[in-house]
Amino acid sequence: MAGLIKGPALFLAQFAGDEAPYNNLQNITKWAAGLGYKGVQIPTFDPRLFDLDLAATSQTYCDEVKGICADAGLEITELSTHLQGQLVAVNPAYDAQFDAFAPEHVHGNPKARQEWAVNQVINAAKASKNLGLDVAVSFTGSLAFPYLYPWPQRPEGLIEEAFTELGRRWKPILNAYEDAGVDLAYEIHPGEDVFDGTTFEMFLEAVDGHKRANILYDPSHFVLQQLDYLAFIDIYHERIAAFHVKDAEFNPTGRQGVYSGYASWIDRAGRFRSLGDGQIDFKGIFSKLSQYGYDSWAVLEWECCIKSPEQGAAEGVAFINSHIIETTDKAFDDFAGGAPDKQMLRDMMGIK
Repeated sequence: MAGLIKGPALFLAQFAGDEAPYNNLQNITKWAAGLGYKGVQIPTFDPRLFDLDLAATSQTYCDEVKGICADAGLEITELSTHLQGQLVAVNPAYDAQFDAFAPEHVHGNPKARQEWAVNQVINAAKASKNLGLDVAVSFTGSLAFPYLYPWPQRPEGLIEEAFTELGRRWKPILNAYEDAGVDLAYEIHPGEDVFDGTTFEMFLEAVDGHKRANILYDPSHFVLQQLDYLAFIDIYHERIAAFHVKDAEFNPTGRQGVYSGYASWIDRAGRFRSLGDGQIDFKGIFSKLSQYGYDSWAVLEWECCIKSPEQGAAEGVAFINSHIIETTDKAFDDFAGGAPDKQMLRDMMGIK
């Protein structure tokens, strides 16, 4: 009997580097497979691992990429355009920081940077189709996030205008995903304008309920916000199309709480941790996702303020495997059943 949820898989973004075995797709997939992973989520923003522009236009290249992964015994789970998606919408306060996510020829030119980013995210739809994938993952970007806290008082209509503009920018992209037959799962993440359930609903309204606008579920970001991450699944399970398995903890003190981002990661009340070292109820998460029929991948994303990425990746395989549920096709009380007898049912209730 197999579980609905597939895995374990590994997001490669935090592991790519200039030294072997992290320096190209062939080496890093062999390393991941050696740890016991069955899938990899590929960042399209790291040319050491993947050429997005080529993948959007060349079936031959995509077949080669699939072959490299298959030779290692791995499947591709999704393509990630997190950094490019971030650049679809950038508040000017972040221009200098986010230029680093784009090629030099668009630095200092927000309009050109945005056009480049939109083309990149659309290319990921084409590349996903060429790879035979039906989901890609990304960020929404943010126009209003610097105004998250309502002091100084926000001008009337600022948030509404931000989401209207987000919708205007993303609807054509989502239409391209519809043409490709691929869902786009946005990671619900602080720093994006879509950072919780309420803002996802606002975004969904802005894109006219587009069926390709879905969710990459990552509970670690909800712990840091003190949001009920299990109830989130109850509410939004129909839109959850991807899953990052990442742990976190929230330890408020007399000195700091949710707004503790000025401290270093090691000193914050809210911190990302390796799997099993934080506070997240993954048994509850895997149970709810299985209950609602989530049948895609469980992908480890390593971000820990203490443990090394190598140890986190090695330990993550057994952790995810131990949480994948072999779903049952039987009810525990089937033995007490029998063929329905309408007259017996009526007699039991005294219906004449």
